[in-house]
Amino acid sequence: VVAVLGMLRPDRGTAALLVAIGVTVLYVAGLPTRWLVGGTAIGAALVWIGIASAGYRMGRFVAWRDPMAAAGDFGYQTLQGYYALGSGGWLGVGLGAGRGKWLYVPNAHTDFIFAIIGEELGLLGALIVLALYLVLAVVGVRIAMAAPDSFGRLLATGLVAAILLQAGINIGSVVGLLPVTGVTLPFVSFGGTSLVITMIGAGMLMSIARHTRLAKTASSAPGSGGRSAAPTGGATA
Repeated sequence: VVAVLGMLRPDRGTAALLVAIGVTVLYVAGLPTRWLVGGTAIGAALVWIGIASAGYRMGRFVAWRDPMAAAGDFGYQTLQGYYALGSGGWLGVGLGAGRGKWLYVPNAHTDFIFAIIGEELGLLGALIVLALYLVLAVVGVRIAMAAPDSFGRLLATGLVAAILLQAGINIGSVVGLLPVTGVTLPFVSFGGTSLVITMIGAGMLMSIARHTRLAKTASSAPGSGGRSAAPTGGATA
């Protein structure tokens, strides 16, 4: 339902992101594979219909396949992102010294901020950003697997999926693996609302981890009989 509201806006990128998060949670919850495969096929068909129904979306799709063929319009942002990434080299031109953000790379502070990171901090800085997201993925998965109840496990799964899918779509758009969609880079892109919501999600992950620790402490306490007992309120406290 929320994804449909995103499509009516219209914001197909955010709608696709919401569907992907929901599918991830449903998969972890145990939804049969045939339902996932069927739903994915239907979703892919709807995505293609959405792309073909609007000229600017089709233009973005064509520019994704060959940015040079649309260098003056839909491929401009992608090409400028490539120039920024390429000019960074191994170590970058220096923090704050990049030129791509001065009206060369469109949306350099939001959608394409990863291109500016690559320009100013180089390949090393870009890899560090990727490594930090990898650490977040590992920690988030461990929190989800160790959650004291099903709600905590599914909530942690959704939170981790929301952050990592956004990061993957954003970075994939910048480096050309995905069409440009306009999804922000969590914790990095400009935007107060995005940062606040992402920080709330991180705080909820920490709360789930805390309740997991409390449940383990309670189960190992003398007189508990070795039973696993979650604190009052479970993962929702």
